[in-house]
Amino acid sequence: MHFDFNAYSSPLLFGFVQAWVYTFLFWRRAISTRRLSDWLFGALLFAMSFEIWEYMLGFGGVDILWTTLEFLPRNFSFLLPALFYYYLKSQVNTNFRFQRKDLRHLVPFLVYLLYHTGVYVQGPQVVEWWKEHVHYVWVDNVEAFVMLFMQVYYFAKAYKLYQDYRKWAPNEFSDTESISFRWYRNFLLAYILSNVANWSMTLADVFLNLDFWHDWWDELLNAGLIYYLAIAGYGQIQPLKIQFEADTALLQPDNPEQIPTKSEKIPENELESWRALLDQSMQEQQYYLEAELTLSELAKRLKTNTNTLSAAINQAYGKNFNDFVNAYRVEAVKKMLNDDSVQHLSLLGIAYECGFNSKSTFNRAFKKATGVAPSAYPIP
Repeated sequence: MHFDFNAYSSPLLFGFVQAWVYTFLFWRRAISTRRLSDWLFGALLFAMSFEIWEYMLGFGGVDILWTTLEFLPRNFSFLLPALFYYYLKSQVNTNFRFQRKDLRHLVPFLVYLLYHTGVYVQGPQVVEWWKEHVHYVWVDNVEAFVMLFMQVYYFAKAYKLYQDYRKWAPNEFSDTESISFRWYRNFLLAYILSNVANWSMTLADVFLNLDFWHDWWDELLNAGLIYYLAIAGYGQIQPLKIQFEADTALLQPDNPEQIPTKSEKIPENELESWRALLDQSMQEQQYYLEAELTLSELAKRLKTNTNTLSAAINQAYGKNFNDFVNAYRVEAVKKMLNDDSVQHLSLLGIAYECGFNSKSTFNRAFKKATGVAPSAYPIP
């Protein structure tokens, strides 16, 4: 079987191969790390490769999909929206595991699989009759409508999850650099960009009746997105433990019966006691020096739960957990800047000694606390 390498087929072939290579890399890493998100991202890239292979083979002069395999299921489009959503869900909650109820998300793909396979096995003559008299008369439109609904539905769920996670993370982590929101944002942008491009090209094809050679720009974009997602996704920092669940906040105190509601509010007469406890523990135990300190970890040490502790910090200091801990780190930095015994350390070295673990986080926290950049801070 001869494949014609040309300006149209080659970029798609490279994207196709890239998807398969990184699918193997993600799944290999998933075996060693046991991260569900790696399994899902590998499956996502694998599915995306079949979004471009029709045009790749067509431009390459390979017509098997339109002859021997005509009408046989040839892509995983009805799985892609759910895969996008569940990858993000497994990233923001490393404890997430599929349950039986999640199988319902497979229904559209299974219906598509059974429908196309059922027609295909009837033979070429039935396939041609069915396409002309049934499929392209109304079934094709139903499939398109269901696909559009799924893309909008899962994007809405993923976007809400992303927004809720962004609000939650600063109240859980003392440093958010390792769980950068940028990757999740770009991941969602890639998803919506791909869908908008595909539907735009579909509409252009309907109104302009484009031929095969002009109806490929969305395929080229998808090949480019495969390159970006594969490389950026594989290089994304993999936090060992994130337990965000939008519906329940995934609170896990030592005593589950003490789990409060989301509307937890500390009585005014208890705030001073909380402030004294927090000030004493942070100053004496210096928990802020631990770069990966989380709200959950601090709650365990103070023998409380995350919701109560978060409410205490919010009400007593008017800050989220991230700002609360970083304020102590900034004060520690300012103190060390006045200490002659540590003058051999660079400014960033001092920041690391005080609990920061990245330059960007340090610069952002220092300027937020003092109003000036670290390099501009006056040193006696």
